[in-house]
Amino acid sequence: MGSKADVRIEDVLARLAAAGAPGRRAAPLRSPEASDRVRGDHDLWPELYEPNRPLKAAAVLVPIIDRPQGAHILLTRRTNHLHDHAGQISFPGGRIDPGDAGPEAAALRETEEEIGLPPARVRLIGRLDTYIVRTGFEVHPVVGVVRPPFELALDSFEVAEAFEVPLAHFLRPGAKERHSRIFKGRERFFYAYPYEDYYIWGATAGMLGNLAEVLDPTLAEAGE
Repeated sequence: MGSKADVRIEDVLARLAAAGAPGRRAAPLRSPEASDRVRGDHDLWPELYEPNRPLKAAAVLVPIIDRPQGAHILLTRRTNHLHDHAGQISFPGGRIDPGDAGPEAAALRETEEEIGLPPARVRLIGRLDTYIVRTGFEVHPVVGVVRPPFELALDSFEVAEAFEVPLAHFLRPGAKERHSRIFKGRERFFYAYPYEDYYIWGATAGMLGNLAEVLDPTLAEAGE
């Protein structure tokens, strides 16, 4: 699947159905690496993992857009003045509020608030592995297929821009790169997916890697 120049939505749906639990809405999606372990920023920086640390629950939508030329991933760039993850590439989403029925409801609500995408345009498929972020969030990634046409209305306070990346880009062998930076005097390692002028890294890259492994198990086997 990863060797194709584009990825058709029919192939995506077939693979996700095989990876999830048939007949369940928003069923868990499992890659070959799936286990009881928790994914997170600690994957390449183990000392970050604190099992008993209080975490804030959050949910994001991983939007797969059904385009005639192939499936695309919808991403956002956060504004530079935000307190958390300013300027970074991310999925639409945010904290799970007490009034939300669960991660799915929170992901759809936050997506509509941030970029104006109506929940009616999203068909929920399943959840990826929960992801722990260094800044103290437990993120539940909810995967949904988005059917055009739709118009976005960005919340200019939170979202600087929204853009699309062909799903095939993330399924290309070697697309996921291991990078590092000096953080508080120490070298920190993390995954990244450079694309054109965009630098997709951190938690977003980790969740995209999880999706890629579900769709193409050879990427997990190859250690991509």
